[in-house]
Amino acid sequence: MTNEKTEALAPEAIAPEAITPEALAGLGGGHIAYVRTIRSEDVASMFPQAPQIAPGMTLFTLHAADGTPILLTDSREAALANAVQNELETVSVH
Repeated sequence: MTNEKTEALAPEAIAPEAITPEALAGLGGGHIAYVRTIRSEDVASMFPQAPQIAPGMTLFTLHAADGTPILLTDSREAALANAVQNELETVSVH
């Protein structure tokens, strides 16, 4: 007996070139997010409306599955709490 769902998700089942950038951006359907560590020097490029932040700080961002930045904070726990509050499932990204 085979598990069709498992077979459909097998890495060899989908060639990387078969996934368009648009399809990749749509993964998660607005319900999946991830937390990323950034340096304060990179804040302006992701959050142009953010005030000036002192250089050398480690900050955390919450991103939608498509990479869109949602939140900037100084703690990983705050980013995760915001995801839970907004009913987003966080995934690990390496």
